[in-house]
Amino acid sequence: MVLLIGSGTGILLAQPPDGLQRGQSLYREHCMDCHGTAGKGDGPKAPFLSPRPGNLVSAATSAKTDKELLRTIAQGKPRTAMPGWKEALPEEDQQAVLQYIRSLIQFSRSPTATPPTP
Repeated sequence: MVLLIGSGTGILLAQPPDGLQRGQSLYREHCMDCHGTAGKGDGPKAPFLSPRPGNLVSAATSAKTDKELLRTIAQGKPRTAMPGWKEALPEEDQQAVLQYIRSLIQFSRSPTATPPTP
């Protein structure tokens, strides 16, 4: 059973409990060589690609909607080494990869202190 859930960046199909693990497995198989283990665009193939692979945990990528990221996963990025996966991966697997990519994003507080309240 697949459910629609809202996320801060759009609508994402809820994955079965093993969806995150499936996404991790697919990411390792298809994405890690270019995007790296932590999604920073620093995989073993990255130095040999021009332009370099995207940083999947950057603020710019994090701000993209699920719909935008799923479109990139499905269609790829022109004039880059990023292929489209729509023919190789079913939509459910693309959703699982997106779920795993979103799990890589770790927000942290700024090291600066917050100003005191008056």
